[in-house]
Amino acid sequence: MSRIGKKPVVIPNGVTANIDGKLLSVKGPKGTLSLGLSELVSYELQDGAIAVTPANDSKAARSHWGMQRTLVSNLVEGVTGGFTKVLNITGVGYRANAQGRTLKLQLGYSHDVDIAVPEGLEVKTPDQTTIEISGIDKQAVGQLAAEIRRWRKPEPYKGKGIRYRDEFIFRKEGKKK
Repeated sequence: MSRIGKKPVVIPNGVTANIDGKLLSVKGPKGTLSLGLSELVSYELQDGAIAVTPANDSKAARSHWGMQRTLVSNLVEGVTGGFTKVLNITGVGYRANAQGRTLKLQLGYSHDVDIAVPEGLEVKTPDQTTIEISGIDKQAVGQLAAEIRRWRKPEPYKGKGIRYRDEFIFRKEGKKK
């Protein structure tokens, strides 16, 4: 039994949910998101909540149950509050600058790295070493953060690179004489 899947997703005031065939759409103050529904799980709107239950007793249905409930919860949370990821840049000469729908990164390469910001996401650079990515789609926010981080992953010797704000880098010792 899924402990997460048992709990219905509460729909707050100002948010409307609609199940139309194989599509769940949630509309809130920040926008509209939709999710393709799995056949292994049944979805039901009931007095201010969305209940997610497995369609049958198969192992596949039970394994999809908790994940689908979390995806529905992410839709509701995204249209009400949105999601934010913060990246920190460490290294001499490493900088970031948001210019419209483009993020310019200087990461020690012979050229600047230009990353196009997808529609629906917003990128801010409060200072030269901090990147804030925000949007209503949790998957899209995380994907853009991973693509930016991929350009210069943090290395374990000096700690230089792009890392998530809450990420800890284990530093290795150098050679001993």
